[in-house]
Amino acid sequence: MHKLDSIAARIRRLRPARYFGTVTGIRAGLVRVAGLNAHASIGDRVLLCPDRHLVGEVVALGPKNADILPESPPEGLSVGAGVELIFAPFLAPSDGWIGRIVNPFGEPLDGRDLPQGSQQRRFISPAPAAVTRKRLGARLDTGLAVFDTLLPLVRGQRIGLFAGSGVGKSTLLSDLSRGVSADIVVIALIGERGRELREFVETVLGAEGMARAVVVAATADQSPLIRRRCAWAAMAVAEYFRDLGRHVLFLADSITRFAEAHREIALASGEAASHRGYPPSTAHQIMSLAERAGPGAEGAGDITGIFSVLVAGSDMEEPVADILRGVLDGHVVLDRAIAERGRFPAVDVLRSVSRALPAAASDSENALITRARAALGTYAGSELMIKAGLYAPGSDPALDEAVQLYPALDDFVSRKAPDGVASSFSLLETALRTPHPRGFQHMIGTQTG
Repeated sequence: MHKLDSIAARIRRLRPARYFGTVTGIRAGLVRVAGLNAHASIGDRVLLCPDRHLVGEVVALGPKNADILPESPPEGLSVGAGVELIFAPFLAPSDGWIGRIVNPFGEPLDGRDLPQGSQQRRFISPAPAAVTRKRLGARLDTGLAVFDTLLPLVRGQRIGLFAGSGVGKSTLLSDLSRGVSADIVVIALIGERGRELREFVETVLGAEGMARAVVVAATADQSPLIRRRCAWAAMAVAEYFRDLGRHVLFLADSITRFAEAHREIALASGEAASHRGYPPSTAHQIMSLAERAGPGAEGAGDITGIFSVLVAGSDMEEPVADILRGVLDGHVVLDRAIAERGRFPAVDVLRSVSRALPAAASDSENALITRARAALGTYAGSELMIKAGLYAPGSDPALDEAVQLYPALDDFVSRKAPDGVASSFSLLETALRTPHPRGFQHMIGTQTG
């Protein structure tokens, strides 16, 4: 059946006519072509140099010319060279993609044959109509105690993972890809270092994670056209499985590189730069991608989305972080200072929030969450004073309790929870009734310096 679907997909790509043009100018990375503007559309691809297989994408159209942004350096291309229009690409996902690594055009990266589905999908599709979408679903087991309790993840939710480089973001994503209860996991690796792809798949994700995953990858050395398309391709694959009624976990690493790729393309095509060099269309690109995830329409599946954002210097107000945070159902902040003292995942609970609460938890569970966050907040508010030895025990009962509970709560945030949400809340309840035996003096001794 897979072979018949692949043959049908190839037949659908055949076209009754071929269209050709001529290179008339090459400037600042853009190639101007005459003869195609009556047939080409924005987003179509062209073959610029057939003997070198130099491919580009139409980024602007005029009355007589089409502007092409090449996907690789146009060395050797000259004015007068022939150009062929090959139109917009499509994807044809199938169940045979599960466990495989593909590029943003749906081509296998392992050299083995990749079964094609019977249905072609566009890279950019509208989100389900707002009035037809289901509400957020049930709470999901994640395999991590902090996400089972203080920052719950529910079916169809979209959260952001905000972190600097080297803070454990990729490791946390791999833990979630293995631990979150879902039918299919679709992972978009956008602009990753080439050497890390195999390491992520074989070591970080592992055979267990790949058994239900589709990985769509575009490495850092590739064109911004390909890096931007990586996010669109991965979302199209996720939508395919969603439309089959399955629950899909979508992981994007990272939206920052998606936005940077769009910035390069938009500026090259003539759009004006705005805040920190990002053109105004960046906000729409990010928001429209995020909106494609979430609960599906009645009768369809859901896409639970986790979008990572690289924040330089923990700047949560930088454009990409600010745009994405406003359209998601929660955000998780990873803090470098927490990572440097050896606690992973380095989640800053007080700066993180899940908008699934309080609906995702019972009254008794919400009471535990509130008490834990209150203790962590009380301790954080006086941490400098405690470390400096300026606080005397007994002057504030709430702070005394927070100091005693802090070691157990800090340990709780790093705990794995393979037995589900109920066991995670049991761990949290234990942490909240387990003051450190040496109490205040212990905290002064361990936190100083």
